[in-house]
Order: sequence, then structure tokens, then C-alpha cells
Amino acid sequence: MGAILDCWNIADLRDKAQARLPRGIWEYLERGVEDEHGMARNRAALDALTFVPRVMRRVDAIDTSATIFGQPVPLPLAIAPTGAAGLIWHKGDAHLARAAAAAGVPFTISSAGTMDIEDIVPAGGTQWFQLYLWRDKELSYEVVRRAHLLGCGALFVTLDLPVIPNREYLHRNGYGMPIKANRRNVPDMLLHPRWLAGVLGRYLLEDGRLPTQANLPAHLKHSVARGAKPGAHFKQDDLDEDALRHLRDLWPGKLVLKGILHPDDARRALALGVDGIVVSNHGARALDGAIAAIDALPGIVEAVGGKLTIFLDSGVRRGSDIVKARALGADAVMVGRAALYGLAAAGEAGVARALELLAEETRRTMAMLGARNWGEVSRETLGL
Repeated sequence: MGAILDCWNIADLRDKAQARLPRGIWEYLERGVEDEHGMARNRAALDALTFVPRVMRRVDAIDTSATIFGQPVPLPLAIAPTGAAGLIWHKGDAHLARAAAAAGVPFTISSAGTMDIEDIVPAGGTQWFQLYLWRDKELSYEVVRRAHLLGCGALFVTLDLPVIPNREYLHRNGYGMPIKANRRNVPDMLLHPRWLAGVLGRYLLEDGRLPTQANLPAHLKHSVARGAKPGAHFKQDDLDEDALRHLRDLWPGKLVLKGILHPDDARRALALGVDGIVVSNHGARALDGAIAAIDALPGIVEAVGGKLTIFLDSGVRRGSDIVKARALGADAVMVGRAALYGLAAAGEAGVARALELLAEETRRTMAMLGARNWGEVSRETLGL
């Protein structure tokens, strides 16, 4: 834990994560798609926004609290769904969930993870469920029902991966799915003994097998070393408004559409009766040339006119990014990689440190701006 306390920003956690993970796992976490311009575009767009601070205001009491779907949170932040957590840390999803619960922020369970919903929910706190639809749609609907019965308060349907994205580096580094032992990845794993013993070794020792794709019936589960069985493939190229209306009818909780970048799609989401949207380009892991999420945010905020809860993700690394998103009209921010860096560095303690750093930076940024609460953060804060 001492080494984690020596991390003073998300970049420090990133460095520790890279040192601990084999190249292929690290690249799956860190990299984008194709020519990988999108990640730089996300950061450049956030960095281009500048603040116009106000002074002569007492800032000895900064209130960063907010509400998400009517529930109070200490910070307008949630952990985004991330499917690789179980390969980054042994049963990593549970570590993420426990750290989120301790910090009082929501955690989103990924349908592409390696832990069943039933094994994550006991971590407590506010938990949501993210859905990719399987080829067998009835499997998807059954998982949705389970998520509701187990207490997940919101369903996030990811829309921006209609087809498998082009992550060429996975073919080069030998970590494509399914992961097969070969002359590239075996030496790589052996050079990272902490990960090898602490992740793969623990799965084999405690479970007697490698991790499997979660949330499927027992006869369809498959390990990361084996290809998906018939019916267990994700299939979203046929996802349309009719499918979303069916999910709206099926799901009694809050329904959120993730991966919205166009104002017209935000209006369509509103017409479908959803409760929220995530303005996101999937962390630049879907379409390399997509607009930066923060650049898409103002037009979407205007399009929905305060009638939906709006989340922003993709590229968030600092508390100042949270403030910028709020200034442009987002209700909350979701973080994926930032939390995973902490997870890779030190499990639950690392995630806790990541959330602590983001909270401290948010509070400090607001004080520097003379903004004592979110009501004093607006477009004017950015000189707009």
C-alpha cells in the first residue's frame, strides 16, 4: 500500500500498471484501434478547454456532492463497465466494486466480464449492469432479468460496438481471443511473475481453471483460452430501435444508452423513453476517427434540454476533467482506464487510490476556480 500512496496522479498508477502487466494484457487495456489517433484526440479536446477562475470568494468549504438518478453521491463519478478486469487482477471486478462502494460511487458490471453478477453484487454499494446482446437474444433477456432481481438499479446498453473493432495489436502480440499459448505471449508472461502468479496462478490454484466468460448458462461458458460456443457470441449489428423498445419494456429500472455522439441520436433516445445517455466514443476503442466525446457533449446537452441524465466518458484522467464535463452540462462522469490503472497496480487499494486522487483533484480545481459547489460551475467557468 505504501507504494500506491506514493502515486500522486493517475499517470503514476498507469506507470505501475504497465510495469506489472504482460505486454498483451497491457495493450488490451491501454491501446485503441487501427491508427490510434482517437485517444490523443480525446485528451487534446479536454486539454484545449481552459478555465477562467474567480477570486475573492471563500473556498474553505467545497461541496463536490451531487445526485445521480436521485441518489446522493460524494462526487459526480461512476466506474464504467470494463470487460478485462478479471485478467488484470484476480477477480478484478469484485475489487473494483468494493472500492467503488467504499468511495460511495456507482460501479457498472460488464456483461463481457469474467465474474457472474451474483459474485459481484455482495461487494455492496450502488451497482449497475452493462449489456452487450448475445447472438441468442433470450440469453441477453435472461441476464437482464437476473441483474434486476439482484438489485442492479440501472441497465446500460452499449451501442457503439455494432461489429468487432479492429485491434490489430492483439494479433501481433499473441493475446487475441481466445488466448492461446505461443512463442510471443509465453515468454512475455514469464517475464511478469507477479502477474503470472497473482492472476493466472490464483485462478488455477483456487478455481482449478482459467477464468470464463461470465453471465452465461453453464453449458455455454468458455474459458479465455477457448473460443465462444455457438450462441455465446455477442451480436449487435442487428440492434435497432425495436430491440431497445423491447429492453425498455423488459427493464423496470433506469435505462441508459451508452455510446451517443450525435444530437439526433440523443433525441431518438429521449423519444424511446430512456432515462440517460453516455456521451462516449468508447475510450477511442471503437471507431478511431470518431469525434472526441467532450466535443460532442454541448450539442447533445442542448438537444435533450435537461430531460435525460447525461454521463460523459472517454479520456478522463484528472479531477479537472470532471469539472470541465460538468461545466459543459454533463451530470456525471464515468471512468474506465483510470480505475483499471489502479486495479492493475494494487487491486482494490489501487482503485481506491485512483478514486481518492480524482476526488482530491476535483475539490482542488473547484477551489481554484472559486466554485464552492456545482451550482457555481457552468460554461462561464470555461469562458464560454
